[in-house]
Amino acid sequence: MTALPDVLYVVLFAVVEPLIDYSVFWPAYRRLSRADPAWARRWLWASAIGHQWVVVAFGIALWTASGRSWTSFGFSVPAGWWLWAAVALFLLLAAYHAYAAVTLARCPETRTSLRQQIGPLAAVVPHTRTELCWFGGVSLTAGFCEEFLFRGYFIWVFARWLGWWGAAALSLTVFAVGHLYQGWNGVLRTGIVGALFTLVVAVFDSLWPAVALHALVDLGAGVMAWLALREGSATGADAEVEPRPASGGESSLVQAEPDAAADRRGV
Repeated sequence: MTALPDVLYVVLFAVVEPLIDYSVFWPAYRRLSRADPAWARRWLWASAIGHQWVVVAFGIALWTASGRSWTSFGFSVPAGWWLWAAVALFLLLAAYHAYAAVTLARCPETRTSLRQQIGPLAAVVPHTRTELCWFGGVSLTAGFCEEFLFRGYFIWVFARWLGWWGAAALSLTVFAVGHLYQGWNGVLRTGIVGALFTLVVAVFDSLWPAVALHALVDLGAGVMAWLALREGSATGADAEVEPRPASGGESSLVQAEPDAAADRRGV
């Protein structure tokens, strides 16, 4: 049964933390970025990884202390052919990302076009192989942590009053608005991707497929951004354009090609 600490926990990661980001964290990041954009990116990603796992660890402790089953949370492996369907979906998406990356690597015109589309978000996506490794860690973190928080804990708490689909719709709204720093087009794109993750959870009755797909989408888009931007890094150029801060919600760092974005707690 939902208890007051559960509600307070959701308010913490869905409302309070984004407000702190907006008023404290992002101004600090912008100052660091003006001095050294590359160092600021690494600081951003390290902070994202550390902070998200701390928040999730608190939720795990709260859930465990209540003596609840993790199966009821959504951490169950799909049974029978549903498991193979989930694996097939993951492999198909991985093949798409691999094809897109190979195509991009072979086409200078496409890389130029993608650099233009990335625009201001170039400041928060990987430019070098080392940065891509960091971004891989952020993608894995976002894949697990954001699904745990938004498709897991958030929905579980509010399903008592709104039903599963009502809670999922509210969670999706908060999740998408957290990408307002990308503009309303970014909110729309994030909402579409988040809706797909929500549908995956509903279809497979498990968080694990959504976790895997979320991490893959973030990583795939990071690779695309790196392929487009590494040429500028090789010549010593770097992006010094500052991204707009998020206005709330737990955000993915990247949502879909060619869109790439970052938030402290993480597409």
